[in-house]
Parts: sequence; structure tokens; C-alpha cells
Amino acid sequence: MIYVTGDTHGDIDRFKAPELKKLRSGDTLIICGDFGFIWDGSKREQANLKKLASKDYTIAFIDGCHENFDLLEKYPEYSWNGGTVHKIAENIFHLKRGEFYTIEGKKIFVFGGGHSQDYDFRRDSDNWWQREQPSHDEIKYALDQLEANGHKMDCVITHEPPAQLKDCLRVDVFQRLEVHAFFEEVIRTCEYDKWFFGKCHIDKHIPLKFFAVFNSVIPIK
Repeated sequence: MIYVTGDTHGDIDRFKAPELKKLRSGDTLIICGDFGFIWDGSKREQANLKKLASKDYTIAFIDGCHENFDLLEKYPEYSWNGGTVHKIAENIFHLKRGEFYTIEGKKIFVFGGGHSQDYDFRRDSDNWWQREQPSHDEIKYALDQLEANGHKMDCVITHEPPAQLKDCLRVDVFQRLEVHAFFEEVIRTCEYDKWFFGKCHIDKHIPLKFFAVFNSVIPIK
């Protein structure tokens, strides 16, 4: 079974939740950005990664707005389920922007990254990376991938929400990035059953196809 959850921000206690304890060997947990366990390379962080690497299930995450991209990009690239990933451990993978992955027969399109809500406080520090914001080249690559796959997928996984949902979610109402225009193009031109996104730190279903996820663990059926 494939499950989707929201931002974990390096909180190992999230994996003690009853919903996650139900996952078994062969299952896959997809995290919608802000994984947070690759942040400072500390001994505590390495110990937490070892705990995650001991899980029977697979952990696959897209990047969000709070990742250490310098550390993340040091991990080797690897071909996994039809797309390119950064391989963190035998069962932990970073899903790259614009890739398609086929997991348990489900075709999943992913696109991480976004804009930090605390950008004004972090931009002049050593824990903010320009690469959190998707580039024009990454969006162009994603558009090419969508065309190559006939603009059809079972599921979309992003960190940012589509712009048209921001008013009803009451988040980043006045913020518009190039990636938001791209997401509107995906909505207009693509066929998909469900769209999951993190960032907002809420659990909310926006009928019919959109799911804001944070603490919830939702199966993809």
C-alpha cells in the first residue's frame, strides 16, 4: 500500500504515530516535503536516519522549503521505479522535481520546492537556500515529462499548493511564483485522480481531488 503524509521536519516522534505503526514491509510512505532529517549532519540526525533506515517500509520524500540542499545533493543519484532519486538509504529516497514514479502500479508525478513563509527571517542566514524555489529549467523539464507521459497520472505530489486553493486555505494569499502558474497548467491540461500537498500544516480535503496533508496518513487506493 502507498500512504501519503505531510511535513515531518526532522521529528522522529512522528514515526511513532499509530497510523505509521500500521505500515508493513512492502508499503511506501510518501512525505510531501520538509522531510527535515537531512539538515545539519549532526550525530543526533545520523542516529535518527538510522532509525528510519531500520523501518520495514520505504520512505520517499519530495523536498520542501526547509531542506539543506547542500547536504541533500551530496547523496548519489539512483534510478528507482522509473525516475531519478537521491538514495539516502536502502529504504529512503529523495524524489526529484518533475519525475514520474510507478509504485504498486500507480503512476505518480512529483514536484517539490516552494517559498519559505519565513523567508524574510532566513534569507540572510546560512540555513536558507535559493534552490528551495523551483527554477525555470526544472519547470521546463517537468513540462517535458508530462508531455512524454501523455499528461496522465494517478496522483500528483507537491509541496506548494496550487494557487487557486490559497484563498480557501487562507495561506500565502498574495504570493505567486512561477511554479504556481505551472501548477495551474497541470490542473488545466492533465488527468489525475488525486493531488496531495504539504506546506500548509493542515489536514483538509478540498473536493474533489485535492488533499492538504500534515499529520494525517492517507492511503492511495
